[in-house]
Amino acid sequence: MSVSTGREFLSIPGPTNIPDDVLGAMHRPAVDIYSGDLPHVTMSCLEDLKTVFATTGQTFIFAANGHGAWEAALSNTLSRGDKVLVLESGRFATAWGEMARKMGLDVEVLPGGPRRAVDPQAVADYLAQDAKRDPGQQIKAVLVVQIDTAAGVVNDIKAIRAAITEAGHSALYFVDVIASLGCMSFSMDEWGVDVAVAGSQKGLMTPPGLRFNAVSAKAMSAHERADLTTHYWDWTARLAPEHYNKYCGTPPEHLLFGLRKALDMLLAEGLDNVFRRHALLAGATHEAVRGWGSSGALELNIIEPQERAASVTTILLNEQHIVPLLDYARDNCNVVLGIGIGDYNGKAFRIAHMGYANAPMLLGTLSVIEMGLSALGVPHGKGVQAAIDFLAREVPAGKQHLGETGAAGEADAKSPETTTCAGQTCC
Repeated sequence: MSVSTGREFLSIPGPTNIPDDVLGAMHRPAVDIYSGDLPHVTMSCLEDLKTVFATTGQTFIFAANGHGAWEAALSNTLSRGDKVLVLESGRFATAWGEMARKMGLDVEVLPGGPRRAVDPQAVADYLAQDAKRDPGQQIKAVLVVQIDTAAGVVNDIKAIRAAITEAGHSALYFVDVIASLGCMSFSMDEWGVDVAVAGSQKGLMTPPGLRFNAVSAKAMSAHERADLTTHYWDWTARLAPEHYNKYCGTPPEHLLFGLRKALDMLLAEGLDNVFRRHALLAGATHEAVRGWGSSGALELNIIEPQERAASVTTILLNEQHIVPLLDYARDNCNVVLGIGIGDYNGKAFRIAHMGYANAPMLLGTLSVIEMGLSALGVPHGKGVQAAIDFLAREVPAGKQHLGETGAAGEADAKSPETTTCAGQTCC
């Protein structure tokens, strides 16, 4: 097969596939940054991001990558020497902690298992001990990710919040939702999250380059006392009425046009439908891996089913087979799979099922993997058929689209009440 024919299947966990409508929305001339449509685009995006975050708090847009959103959260709320607690699960929470340390913060890490989610009871116990050691509660913030794309794990953000409360601790609660926002349920206000950080290039279906903070009243109060605040990230400066202050200068115009269209698409599909679609695609992927693994060569990284992410699956495979499989899929079939990163480098590969994705796209990717396993002589069972059987059970005949009804593939997916998908084909 020639890689010059047909569309490339990008199956990596970011950047993800960009809808043609989003690309089309960006295909326009530059506009005035002070008047006209652009200020309205900014304000409408900030408002609709509140819906996606499920918050009444402030939202902010930065021209940055995920590390920028991390730095904005830390610098706007904390002061040099403050202590933060990082909840380890995969790669990215600890990387956030490494950034905090370089910014002059005192970082403690609650270790976690490489194939498990954060244990909320362990969080409660650790914070209770901290309160006993120091009634002043030196830990000022707790940092965690909802989904870690390296491990393919999802953490129970609501339960961790309950653990912080159980310990009687006043720490701010920071959650990275870069790989989960727009892919699974996230209820910022209900779950007591103080700062949520997110990005454009995963569930929000927009090119890389935009990052977001959603901020509670408690975090805004802490912002008034923080001494790490810098001019570019400063939340207060970005609340000024002048449009250019929303971005500390020239806005990233065309990314904003793309984001506006992506938010329109998500809200038209309905967030419950979006979450249901991701849960089903994840469930089908997990069934496929279990099918392949019946011969012992492949294995899901995350042990407990309820701790497996809705947006990405990490698959353990013998080191000698990983590079040949990725090369085979890319060079022969135009399918790009995710490499293992961090502790999983050379030990795993990843399948993304997030953002602009549906059943044919996923089944195509799974079929190419199974084809590659056969071509390379890697022992495996029948995974694609297992995925098809799963979707056939969960999306019975007569249903209009993948997100409509049925049992959820992950705990937070909800059966939507609507029976439409705004004209979109989700399956």
